[in-house]
Amino acid sequence: MANNNQNGRHTIILLQNSHSRATRTFMDYDSIGQAMDGICGLYERKLKEINPSLRNLSYDIADLYNFMDGLTDLSALVFEHSMNAYLPYDRQWIKQKAFQHLKKLASGGGR
Repeated sequence: MANNNQNGRHTIILLQNSHSRATRTFMDYDSIGQAMDGICGLYERKLKEINPSLRNLSYDIADLYNFMDGLTDLSALVFEHSMNAYLPYDRQWIKQKAFQHLKKLASGGGR
């Protein structure tokens, strides 16, 4: 696995679905790209819950952003090898990375 901006950087997504502290959770991934796939997957599962009869789901980046904005809290901790530490990133950074990741996938850039 390449050790560049997207790959090889362990990423922990911290999220809270509602104001209840009991909804705090985390998801961890081997790379930023996998973390973005995980967030998209979370949104897609929510869409399937809301629309169980739909066979094919489609959404645009604005829908994904609205989902992210609807979460009480969303942040990321990304491992920085040069510092041997996790660096925190906010919701806006996650949105930017999700957009870049989906754009790369749409252009055939793979995962």
